[in-house]
Amino acid sequence: MSKKILILSGSPRLHGNSDTLCDEFRRGAEDAGHTVEKIRLSDKKINYCLGCGICNNTKKCVQKDDMAEILTKMLNADVIVLASPVYFYGMNGQMKTLIDRTVPQYTDMTDKDFYFIISAADSSKENMAKVIDGFRGFTADCLDNAHEKGIICGLGAWQKGDIERNQKALKQAYDFGKNA
Repeated sequence: MSKKILILSGSPRLHGNSDTLCDEFRRGAEDAGHTVEKIRLSDKKINYCLGCGICNNTKKCVQKDDMAEILTKMLNADVIVLASPVYFYGMNGQMKTLIDRTVPQYTDMTDKDFYFIISAADSSKENMAKVIDGFRGFTADCLDNAHEKGIICGLGAWQKGDIERNQKALKQAYDFGKNA
């Protein structure tokens, strides 16, 4: 059965390390016959949450930016991939801002499969726990019936292109996409 897969790439660098892993996930998913859309957050205008609370009653944000369109795509997807480079042992600001801006309809985001992609200069998977906990804080703790399907850690990737030497992470991204 074909699924609708939405990849949200937090990488500010086109073809950066986490973005490259997103492309491998996409290639695997497309090879399996799934419908895939990748959104690069750095190509979108996503303002910070104002904390005004208006969306609690209206389910719509007062800000006029690209987030409403992205949120609709998240609601319509069967599978969501959240990808971020690791900055100071946390997800980057682009990804955190996106997560914060789901407030208007996050309670409607049910029965989704999630994959997490992270890339980091550090080579210790144990040091990625805070990033993974951040993703889980959104999915497992805030969303109904969210299913964590896999985590891809592209470690030891500091400079753009370093991920190309991590064949294990590239293959894992492809395989996860193919089996999404």
